Amino acid sequence: MRTSKTRKAARRALSPIVSLIDQRIEREVRRHVEIASKDSLQKELRTLRNRQRPLELFFDGTGRGASRLPSAPHLDRTISELVEVTGADREDAERTVAQAFRLLIALEALGVGRIAGGTMSIVGKLSAVPLLDPPGEEILEIGTLYGMFGAALIRMMQRAGREPNLTIVDPLAGTQLQPGATMGGDATGTPVDLAAVRVNLSLAGAAGEATRIQQGFSEDPEVRALVADRAYAVVVVDGDHSAAGVAADLEWAERIVAPGGIVVLDDFGHPKWPGIKEAFEKHMTTRTRFGFLGQVAHSGYLRAAPA
Repeated sequence: MRTSKTRKAARRALSPIVSLIDQRIEREVRRHVEIASKDSLQKELRTLRNRQRPLELFFDGTGRGASRLPSAPHLDRTISELVEVTGADREDAERTVAQAFRLLIALEALGVGRIAGGTMSIVGKLSAVPLLDPPGEEILEIGTLYGMFGAALIRMMQRAGREPNLTIVDPLAGTQLQPGATMGGDATGTPVDLAAVRVNLSLAGAAGEATRIQQGFSEDPEVRALVADRAYAVVVVDGDHSAAGVAADLEWAERIVAPGGIVVLDDFGHPKWPGIKEAFEKHMTTRTRFGFLGQVAHSGYLRAAPA
């Protein structure tokens, strides 16, 4: 009996110590679990980083100047704008955007130089033009940089069952030119010249190789005379981004766009190039043939009145 009481007393005396030991063991167990969890998480993060690096080389701006990986909100907004501007259903718009995005990545991987502009702006133009169903096959691109966008537009039109004929006007002066802006060397390190343009157009097959290229400025009367031998179903205005330059190109487009033809204003509404929207707004106060269809990403779309 005395022994039982002694044991009970001993247990009561040791209870706080046992409790402390239990708490210490529990803390140690939790700490080791946390350490193991952190180690596992860190290992997973290292694996993801190792996989991310090649993707960065593929999609990000290294050697290009702009990332090609769009965010989900930007992608969804571009598709919605395409539906609104072109009248296409959402399924057609999504399919065309997917084709245009894959084409952009493929051409920049295979070609020399790059396509100027952000991903959604480029994808939007490549998608909108065929979806707008221009009234002919003649396309004029004012300002081409490396010719890669022209090659991509040819391919997108062909995917829509069209047989495009492309004409390009660009000074091809070795570097990108913009009045009032210091452009410097291109991020890709590739000279902006005729050789680079021809290499990229060849990626579009026979139609690309048949492209007419007129070196010079679009406001030059001699240059205009050389390429104004036909009516154009599509005119892409992507040359001089100043208000005066865009105004001159819109004035010219009034005379050379076919009835029902499409005019694409690149960098429309872009804060870096306010002169584009300024020239557009002023032009639309005149007796113009054009009606404004809307905006997709940073491109504005006009359609000439039918005959």
